[in-house]
Amino acid sequence: MHVTVKAAAKINLMLDIIERLENGYHSLWMVMQSVNLYDTITAERTGTGEICLSCTDARLPADETNLAFQAAQTFFEATGVSNDGISIAIDKKIPFAAGLAGGSADAAATLLALDRLYGTNLKQRTLNKIGLTLGADVPFCLQGGTMLAQHIGELLTPVPELPDCWIVLAKPAQGISTAQAYHLCDTAPHLRAPDKRGMLNALLAEDLNGAARLVGNVFEQVIDVPERVAIKALMREYGALGCCMSGSGPTVFGLFDAQQAAKDCAEKLKTIVPDVFACRPVEEGCIVTEE
Repeated sequence: MHVTVKAAAKINLMLDIIERLENGYHSLWMVMQSVNLYDTITAERTGTGEICLSCTDARLPADETNLAFQAAQTFFEATGVSNDGISIAIDKKIPFAAGLAGGSADAAATLLALDRLYGTNLKQRTLNKIGLTLGADVPFCLQGGTMLAQHIGELLTPVPELPDCWIVLAKPAQGISTAQAYHLCDTAPHLRAPDKRGMLNALLAEDLNGAARLVGNVFEQVIDVPERVAIKALMREYGALGCCMSGSGPTVFGLFDAQQAAKDCAEKLKTIVPDVFACRPVEEGCIVTEE
């Protein structure tokens, strides 16, 4: 028996840092959106008593440092289920170290796959609680859609869906250290807060143009991504309603109301950055496709 789960990438329509907490984490205010760029995770019981992980991208570790591997370990520890051996295969499409929650999506999909494989029938709240121990984005990746995520990511509130549109993702080659990004925010003399109320009002009004104009990410004020200015200029040239960096970067996304403009923009962006995708918003984070 095996279970296959599609795990969606996410973008941050808005990201604000409220404060640094005593435990070193940060209290955040984020509007998060799933997009139809997927990793596919297939889990199967093997009877070997071991966790075996494989990935189509050889650059990613296939050991206990991989979040999917850690998710399997955590599942067995949290549920008390005996590990009779599983194999986890990741078909990797979401760029890693991109601000798109690829690792968190894989961890979320692994938890959901094992819940189905072992018939534990965990409640969403329980899956989210287990997921949070793996990473702040994992609870959102389990549920997906359009969500207001607060504190360290565990407080999820559904908000009106982003109106249907086309989303172009452009990931520069340069990686970003998340820890360094937070450090730069902590030491910055002043960060301009994005218009959080305006974003919620635009979503409530199903106003794509309004939401696109208000996309914002405080990390952009402290992180230097050399290609970002050129990416945004090109996106605007092709009619992007708004563009912004996702997470701690370096991926930049643009929102479009015209499919052809998005596709043309994506083709042009491929000449300046290595990873470019044209996507749509979706309503789920993890989707079981086969069991």
